[in-house]
Amino acid sequence: MIRNVLGSVLALAGAAAAVLSPFRDWYDGRLGRHYRIDELFTGLTAGRPGPLGSILLAFLFAALLAVVGVVLRSRLLVAASGVVVLGFTVLWMVRQGESVGSLTVAGDGSGPGWGVAEAAAGGVLLLLGAVVMSGRRGAGGRLARRARNEPYAAPGSENPDTWPPTQEPGPSVQTSTLPEPEPELYTGPDPADRRSTPAPAPEDRDTAPYPVVPDEGPDAEGRPRR
Repeated sequence: MIRNVLGSVLALAGAAAAVLSPFRDWYDGRLGRHYRIDELFTGLTAGRPGPLGSILLAFLFAALLAVVGVVLRSRLLVAASGVVVLGFTVLWMVRQGESVGSLTVAGDGSGPGWGVAEAAAGGVLLLLGAVVMSGRRGAGGRLARRARNEPYAAPGSENPDTWPPTQEPGPSVQTSTLPEPEPELYTGPDPADRRSTPAPAPEDRDTAPYPVVPDEGPDAEGRPRR
């Protein structure tokens, strides 16, 4: 925010200096608005064009670019306006040097005037304003700033039962989705009851509900039982 404000101030100051420079002395008492735009490409003459055909028109266009760039916070437009101002200023210096043979600053005021210096300073301020401005952040910048402010989430925190690259369900999902085994049906006597039930008497062994192992001892012929 502070960078945009400071860059905007520099850009507007440079645009104002560029627009005011054609109304000042450029060379040997001749104002900048007395030079035609087409003469900067073909050669300087002694003619004096109208305001809309002079170098003032180029600087007005550059100032308009600077204002639009400040409103839109576009560094590209502000930098383009500075390039236009400096480009036309350097081009004028080249043509003026060709017309007089050399372009030097003399002590008698016959050299370039304050208008040229003001135009060059305006172009430099416009470029500085474009460099200082932070520009306009789009949706990508807002998302990146929001991502920096949000806490970092570990991978798989949204779904802890999955993990890349297989994306297979974890152990908790596998165990939670399987049906519970049904208990086996046992139709016989309870083992606890069997342990607590006393053995039947010898006279009741023939009617016992389960086979009874005979006691060890010799059989009827006197041979031991195996």
